[in-house]
This record gives sequence, structure tokens and C-alpha cells, in this order.
Amino acid sequence: MPDKNQEKKARVSHFPEHGPIDENGKEILLSVKNVDITFGKGENAVRAVKNASFDIYKGETFSLVGESGSGKTTIGRAVIRVNPCASGEILYKGVRISGKIPRSLDREVIRNIQMVFQDPAASLNERATVDYIVSEGLYNFHLYENEADRVRKVESMINEVGLLPEHLTRYPHEFSGGQRQRIGLARAMVMEPELVVADEPISALDVSIRAQVLNLLKKFQKEKQVTYLFIAHDLSIVRFISDRIGVIYKGTIVEVAEAEELFNYPLHPYTHSLISAIPIPDPQLEKNKVLFTYDPSMHDYSEDKPEFVCIGHDHWVYGNKKEIEEYTALREKGEPLQPITIKDINAPEEEVSHEVHFSKAEDEFLKTPVHDTGSIWYTVASFFLPIIGIIAALIFKSKRYYHNYKSCKKGAVIGFITLGVIIAIFVIALILVVI
Repeated sequence: MPDKNQEKKARVSHFPEHGPIDENGKEILLSVKNVDITFGKGENAVRAVKNASFDIYKGETFSLVGESGSGKTTIGRAVIRVNPCASGEILYKGVRISGKIPRSLDREVIRNIQMVFQDPAASLNERATVDYIVSEGLYNFHLYENEADRVRKVESMINEVGLLPEHLTRYPHEFSGGQRQRIGLARAMVMEPELVVADEPISALDVSIRAQVLNLLKKFQKEKQVTYLFIAHDLSIVRFISDRIGVIYKGTIVEVAEAEELFNYPLHPYTHSLISAIPIPDPQLEKNKVLFTYDPSMHDYSEDKPEFVCIGHDHWVYGNKKEIEEYTALREKGEPLQPITIKDINAPEEEVSHEVHFSKAEDEFLKTPVHDTGSIWYTVASFFLPIIGIIAALIFKSKRYYHNYKSCKKGAVIGFITLGVIIAIFVIALILVVI
């Protein structure tokens, strides 16, 4: 029976009007199921995403957060069919869009799922005008009745993102970073997509411009019922724009929950570390904040293998049986956790150790006498008296005067080379005279 269902999915050439409904009555727009994404082949293969699973409901903002290199963008690019899935599947409105699909369905994916890229400069064609950049999708899918209708749609979208119609004749290099990101947003939204993959769209922008771009995203969501897969690493922003948040660590989804649920009950230690790293506006509090550092070696998965489990309250956590029991017990207490710890300001300050650990070679190099200056005069003297310079270098080395040793050695080597060249010239000249 499952084989027949797979065949049926593969034969579908168009998306249905609505996606499947879950047990809570929400429409699932996008579903990522047990997805693995691998780059390279054989021994050089790198598993960038490991068994990732999550759902995105229609009309919500689902944020994917994690440090750089964790696999956030890799998943986003898999959703728009740029990165192929090694295993698992991605469903849009219940229809598989990963792997080989009919051309008609592929065009519908492009039409319905758009992406806003992180770098507003690199994502725009520098040789094209803004008018062409925004209109390209309209041209490709012929989403306009006539030229007047195309111009109307483009000008209307440019106005909506806060730019002016006269900007349409200009080129991307004539705009600031924030304006370029608005152009990229206009290019995506003019297609009237149902899902937008926003890949860190504000990370390259100034703080004041970030707020404007975020407000634009929320405006489009409210007016057009757009759904967002928002990729970011800044949890302070993610908290206030997301309906649900997924946390990813080295390709593995470790926690998924509603925004406030996740911040009140950050059960996985990696989530705890991300939240503890959020800067506090108060300098005194920030100074006394105790950072929580995540150490993956704290997990023992040698025998008890981890799973991605729902512990209730629509809160999913990755862990083995013992960890899941601990997470469940913490959540059932109903007492919000405090991931950010502030030291008592009035308490006497503990002496902070600034000890730095060096390698054996570095440690030996640093254990040098005070007068080991490596003066240039050692180099000059060794140049004119190279034999004495070599002897001095060996003495300095035995006494750990490493800088002086290097200076003498350098001068002696140059002196010997110079002396050798002079002798060679003299011998050649003598031979020529004799002949």
C-alpha cells in the first residue's frame, strides 16, 4: 500500500488547493520528513543534514536557528530544490517536491516558493535594471495580461517595499544594502508566493534598517497570508517574529517548539547555550552574565540511541530515553527555566584567571631572558664577522636567548653568502687574468 501512495505522489503534476490538516486542525503547507543531505561522494562525503523533520503550517513564521555551518541554509536550498536530498522527502501541500518530479510541478514549485537571500548585493544581477530584476518572474511565468499590467504590478510592488517608480531604471550598485534587500524582497513577492524562504535577510543590514525589513515581512504576511521559513542565528530577533522555532546543531534538529514555549523552557543544552548568548542591553548586567557553553560530549549515545520526541505542549526534543525523561520532568513542573544567569553585582568579585595555555614549543619560546631583544646590531656584527656570529648564535641558543640567536644566525648567513660571492668573483677574475 505505501508503494502505491508513493507512485500516486510521483504522478501528481499540480498542487491541490489546500494541504493536509493535522490533528490540531492546522493546514500543513510544508513538511520535511527524515531528510538527509550529503555533499561529496565516497570517503569525502559530508553529511550536512541528518534526519531532519519538521512541519510548517500555513500563514505562520517558522524560524530555523543555529550557529554558522549548522545546516540552516542547506535545508532552505533543499526546499527550493537546489540541494538534492540523499534520503527522506520534502512535501508541499502533501505532494513530494524533492527528487525527480514532473516539469509542470517543478514550475509550480518555483512559482509558489520564493527565496530572499542573505547577501543583497550578490543575489542581484548587476547588469540588469531594477525593472527587469523584479519583472523576471513575471516574464518567465507570464503573470501579466499586457505590458501596462506588468508595469502596474512592478510599480505597485516597488511602492510596497518602500522604493519609488523612478528607481526602476537604475542598477543594483546604485543602491544601499537596505534598498537592495527591498529589491530582492520585491522580486520574490511580485510572484505572489505562498511560501518564502528568508535566508538571514537582515544579517547584512544596519539595526535601524533591519526593523524596516522585518516590518515589511510581517506586512506581507498579514495582507497576503504568506508563510515564512525564516533562517537566522540571532535569537533576540527570532523570538518576536516567529510562531514556532526549530533549533539545529551540526545538521541535527535538536528542538522545535512555539516561540514563547522555547524561550521559557529551553530543554536541550544547545538551545540553552544559544539563549544565554543573547546580549543584554544593560552593560552592568551583561558584564555579570554567566555564559553557558554547550559541550556535545556531555551526551552518552553509545548504547541508548537518541530520538526526536514530542514531550507534550507541541514541544519536540532530541535525546535518548534517559534525557527525554529528564526533559519531560522539567517541562511538567511548569516552572519557566532561567537560561541566563546573572552573578550578584554586590557580591565580592572573584579573582578571574587569565591563564593562557601554550603548546610546549610556544612555552619554551616564551621562557626567554629579559635581555633577549634580538637587536639589529647583532645582525650587523655577525654580517662582518660571520664565524664569530655563528659561535655567538650557538651560545645564545644554549642560553635560550632565542631572539638574539636568530639575529646572529641571520647576520652570519648573509655574511657567509656575501663572502662566498666575493671569493667567487675574485677567483673568476684571477683565472681570466692568467688566461
